[in-house]
Amino acid sequence: MSKEKPQLSFWQVWNVSFGFLGVQFGFALQNANVSRILSDLGADLHSLSLFWLVAPIMGLIVQPLVGSASDRTWNRFGRRKPFILAGAIAAAIGMVLMPNAGVFVAFIAPMLFGAMILALMDASFNVSFQPFRSLVSDLVPAKQRNLGYSIQSLLINIGAVIGSILPFVLTNVVGLENTAKVGEVAPSVTWAFYLGATVLLGSVLWTVFRTKEHPPEDFYAFRGIDAQAIAQEQKQKKSLRGSLVEFFRLMKTMPQTMKQLAIVQFFSWFALFIMWVYSMPAITQYIWGVEAKWFDPDYLHAVGTVPQAILDAKGAAGDWVGIIFAAYSLFAAVFSVVLSKLADKFGRKLVYSLSLFAGALGYFGFMAFNNPEPVVVDLLITSVTVPQAAVNLFIPMIGVGISWAAILAMPYAILAGSLPATKTGVYMGIFNFTIAAPQIVSGLFSGWILSSVFNNEAIYIIMLAGVAMLFASASVYFVKDDQEQN
Repeated sequence: MSKEKPQLSFWQVWNVSFGFLGVQFGFALQNANVSRILSDLGADLHSLSLFWLVAPIMGLIVQPLVGSASDRTWNRFGRRKPFILAGAIAAAIGMVLMPNAGVFVAFIAPMLFGAMILALMDASFNVSFQPFRSLVSDLVPAKQRNLGYSIQSLLINIGAVIGSILPFVLTNVVGLENTAKVGEVAPSVTWAFYLGATVLLGSVLWTVFRTKEHPPEDFYAFRGIDAQAIAQEQKQKKSLRGSLVEFFRLMKTMPQTMKQLAIVQFFSWFALFIMWVYSMPAITQYIWGVEAKWFDPDYLHAVGTVPQAILDAKGAAGDWVGIIFAAYSLFAAVFSVVLSKLADKFGRKLVYSLSLFAGALGYFGFMAFNNPEPVVVDLLITSVTVPQAAVNLFIPMIGVGISWAAILAMPYAILAGSLPATKTGVYMGIFNFTIAAPQIVSGLFSGWILSSVFNNEAIYIIMLAGVAMLFASASVYFVKDDQEQN
């Protein structure tokens, strides 16, 4: 017979997820700046999405392995915490190396080095991401589950706001240069990555030292499971073939709710991938008026010298992408505060669906503003002159932020109640397939669509993301949530 899992105080729930702030800080820096870095190192628009494939591929490989391993790990350091800390250390190393690709040009091509470090960073982020999801499921009682994942979403977005805006702050407040020659990375981006690595490690260490995981006997007692039988099962070594058979058996017998959520996840993450990859060129072209040819490495080498006006426009647009990414993360953080209350009152499915619909409207809003008239914007920490259309982008970011908050919390809140306790980690890892697969599909085809269908006009690929988010919103209707609290 199971005993009730103890209720946690607000700050205990907060500490469980606090490390996610730093992990997302680093992830946000990557999302807002990797397209910029790779473009500076020589990538063209068509190949950008292919480089970004590294992220979902790493997630596809790493998260199920880490999830399965953490399910079987019991030692004096904890069950999930050793993986969280190891991933954070490796990610911090990658963040220090990433903006220094040009330094290693004597040994390896900068683009290849950048791709390798991107793979290291993504693998490391995923090593930390997956156990964090399972840690909330392990420690937070069912009645506090909406609160737990909402706080996690809040912290994720606080980290994302700071990480996204950091290069802009370093340029406009500290005074670091935000332009870069081909083959190099702007100093403001370089130092942002250094600071991000520091914040990542610090916040993860806070969770590791301030959170106590349940010992095995309590963990199984809370779930009414025979601990001795589980221990005996885990002692039995399986062959590689046996492990693969077990893995595919779990895939085949996954809960119906997971299968239904996979459809929603496909369309929503397909759209997110496009936004992360192509917001920078879309805004640079559509709002700053930089022609698509200035993103073509062959053209850049042919003309030899890039006009300073083009360099300034690309640098300013790149910084502004960080600002609007920070904006949608800020809106997501604010929405996360009320998300659990809305889900408890109106139901998770309805709130989830309407949130995704708001995201679709946000993507469509990218194209609604094209006023090139320059205006001075006071951002509290500094003032900057940008096109009026850039300022107007804050409006669609409200919808994007609402959808992002829901994507980070609602699928996991719906899913957690349908998973067997002893397989939570591996199933959370398998669920990452529903995040990685749509990004891989998007990465393989969005670059081709952009060049062949949209003639490298990146704003139109953002409109395609809006359509995908509409499909995601509609798909929520078919998800079954047996444990929804009303």
